[in-house]
Amino acid sequence: MSLLFSELTIKEVTFRNRIAVSPMCMYSAKEGYANQWHLVHLGSRAVGGAGLVIFEATAVSPEGRISIGDLGIWDDDHIEDLQEIVTFIHEQGAVAGIQLAHAGRKGGFDIPFNGPKILDLKDGGWQTVAPSPLPFNDHTSKPKALDITGIKKIKDDFAAATKRAMAAGFKVIEIHAAHGYLLHEFLSPLSNIRNDEYGGNLENRCRLLLEIVEAVRTEWPSYYPLFVRISATDWVDEGWSIADSIYLSRQLKNAGVDLIDVSSGANVPNAKIPIEPLYQVPLAAAIKEKTGILTGAVGLITTPAEAESIIVEGKADMVMLARQLLRDPYFPLRAAAVLGADVKWPVQYERAAIHRG
Repeated sequence: MSLLFSELTIKEVTFRNRIAVSPMCMYSAKEGYANQWHLVHLGSRAVGGAGLVIFEATAVSPEGRISIGDLGIWDDDHIEDLQEIVTFIHEQGAVAGIQLAHAGRKGGFDIPFNGPKILDLKDGGWQTVAPSPLPFNDHTSKPKALDITGIKKIKDDFAAATKRAMAAGFKVIEIHAAHGYLLHEFLSPLSNIRNDEYGGNLENRCRLLLEIVEAVRTEWPSYYPLFVRISATDWVDEGWSIADSIYLSRQLKNAGVDLIDVSSGANVPNAKIPIEPLYQVPLAAAIKEKTGILTGAVGLITTPAEAESIIVEGKADMVMLARQLLRDPYFPLRAAAVLGADVKWPVQYERAAIHRG
């Protein structure tokens, strides 16, 4: 029996297997609105057999976007197009989730396909914000340090986005606190040099994320799962560390978070990351072992055997696939055949199903 293809129930949501589509920015929205690209992109991964399909980083405010092509959920008008995709995903037997995000100092970009460049205000750009006025690198704009009023707005924006996510029919919310975006910026001492209650010691630097979890939980039903994605380490001395992540994960568990989606890096440009297959899995395993919270593993997981081993060895509870699912939207169906699991193919594709043996 394949454990990768065993069901997982979190709260009142059951996932048909342990494979999740990791959030991947498509930079294809206009004014935040989802469109047919997103329907086909996300819908095909649900048809392909994933248990959970998480929408890309979806901005809780216009100034929370990475680029002008980001999905948005800052306006009630965004709900209808998102709902259409969510409905299709659920019809295919997968669960639809959404990653709520604020880019912080790493925002204000043009669409990457046009070349990585910061937009001027006159060209549709915006003033970025961060815990401290430190740019990401020499090629990005200097952010404005958030004051207490600005921090309150961030929390309110996440809460309002949660209500819209519920209206759109999502069954999982993931809060994006990784990859050098706003909430990660608050966590790391490399990007947070504040001297108020949101900076300084570890407890203070975790405060905003925990307050946002509380705000989201207020609007999110208790019977639906809440995930948080973190960068478990900055991969830089004196930066955010796995020990910090274990501390944070305990706090998040106590606050009602159900699963930690464990990634790493991307907060500073000079990090030396030991990229190799499964390089982030030990981080997920450490958090799971030390805190008892469910974890998701991500990062250069490309074969059925690798994905299966993560679950079998108890290193994580879900496997979050990104680029592998861009290369092969039907990876879960192929993996099931390789691992000898009986899975239901879409009836429209049954004539082509790969069967056991």
